Amino acid sequence: MLAIEIIEKKKNGLALSKEEIYFMVDSYTRGLIPDYQMSAFLMAIYFQGMNKEETSNFTLAFVDSGDKVDLSAIEGIKVDKHSTGGVGDKISLIVIPLVSSVGVPVAKMSGRGLGHTGGTIDKLESIEGFRVELSEKEFIHNVNKYKMAITGQSANLVPADKKIYALRDVTATVNSVPLIASSIMSKKIASGADAIVLDVKVGSGAFMKTVEEARELAKTMVEIGKSLNRKTVAVLSNMNQPLGKEVGNANEIKEAIKVLKGMGEEDETTVALTIASYMTVLGGSFKDFETAYNHLENIIKSGEAISKFKELIRIQGGDSEIVDNPDKLPKAKYSIEIKSDVSGYVNYIDAEGIGIAAMLLGAGRRTKEDKIDYAAGITLNKKIGDKVSKGDTICILHTNKDDIEEAAKKVLQSYNIDNIQPKVDKFIYDIIM
Repeated sequence: MLAIEIIEKKKNGLALSKEEIYFMVDSYTRGLIPDYQMSAFLMAIYFQGMNKEETSNFTLAFVDSGDKVDLSAIEGIKVDKHSTGGVGDKISLIVIPLVSSVGVPVAKMSGRGLGHTGGTIDKLESIEGFRVELSEKEFIHNVNKYKMAITGQSANLVPADKKIYALRDVTATVNSVPLIASSIMSKKIASGADAIVLDVKVGSGAFMKTVEEARELAKTMVEIGKSLNRKTVAVLSNMNQPLGKEVGNANEIKEAIKVLKGMGEEDETTVALTIASYMTVLGGSFKDFETAYNHLENIIKSGEAISKFKELIRIQGGDSEIVDNPDKLPKAKYSIEIKSDVSGYVNYIDAEGIGIAAMLLGAGRRTKEDKIDYAAGITLNKKIGDKVSKGDTICILHTNKDDIEEAAKKVLQSYNIDNIQPKVDKFIYDIIM
């Protein structure tokens, strides 16, 4: 096969065979095709798209480019979840103990954050002693015994995706549904899950800014999952403002604890219970969503959910005392109140802007080499629909940095306060099955 002929074929809008797709992915991963030809290939996909079969084959080519996790030694239906990324998104921390508490095994492999979206692994590392790297033997043992484990992704999991994504990032081909869907689903398939619940974020803090865009991506990912014999459900959730009131690693651990104790904000509690409910239905513990949701609500009320989170921390080497004494988590040197200079109602929050401000305070990475300040973050005192009087504290910046001018400016730019009280949007937009 010749790369130029395959590029020409896709450029003309023709469907590619499995062999042609595998040839392009494998050859590029092994360094046999130069960047300029793969760039042309990706641009052809960007403009011409891919049909269902092509997208599935592209996903499989990614999966077959590296290691695959064998979870066959784990009893039961292994259920995983994935978020497309948002600000203040601590949902994985909540759903792992919830889902495992009803006997559904959660074998979770998560990544670190880069940019304005935080990573679950980074958040857990703010707990002293918590081990985010488990051997395969430990991982399988913990899931079989405790029905839960979380670990960082293998370095050689879907290497084709890592290499191709780096190229997409510099060739303006990131925003392509088949390419995004293949990238996400390949990691879930390679991670060995039997069933997958996708949390597709929509809004100012998400990659997908509109419900229509998110729905198209969700449908494509669900189709990929089904074509590869994985039960898959996608939940479209609101990311037009940060989830909950806390952004930043230790802050988000504290807030996840509140949710599991039944004292969480309504938005994050609803999203977490929705995702956890679909996970338990796919895992076979419940026949329908409503029954699952009601049962999981009762698990939170009974205290079982927070006990399970304590257990997760303990079995992975962390200090579980932080659950009852959150002050043991990293604490910032400075907490600076940002006050409103006008009165009215919070009409809009640029969630991405809040995420960037948190990153400027030290809570996130701009590059993989950056170090994270686990204590840094932002507490949102006011959210969309809230009434604000001049001089009210709209949020608090937590940091160990002396210079917060740029972050403070970004936060103020991210808030829009108007005289008209807006209608608060729903938390869940759609379910794709």
